[in-house]
Amino acid sequence: MQQTLTSQERQLLKQKAHHLNPVVMIGQNGLTPAVLHEIDTMLHAHELIKIRILGDDREERTQMATEITQALSAHLVSHIGKLLIVYRKRKTEKK
Repeated sequence: MQQTLTSQERQLLKQKAHHLNPVVMIGQNGLTPAVLHEIDTMLHAHELIKIRILGDDREERTQMATEITQALSAHLVSHIGKLLIVYRKRKTEKK
């Protein structure tokens, strides 16, 4: 997997994600294994998703974004306020 996204790739993904609604919300219980599994499932299905974090602590949101990308081998496209845009290229399955 490519380590980082180029600025052009990041910009293109931001444009594609503009019309998307958040598909996962992280609430008061934080980033639980169940939430990570749901994010993994959504990335597998869609490649590019938005995640809303409902907490008010900026450092905690940044830490969650890092944990998500590391645990799921994904790329953080954008982190603005309480909204994350995450991308992971779909693995091709052999038939």
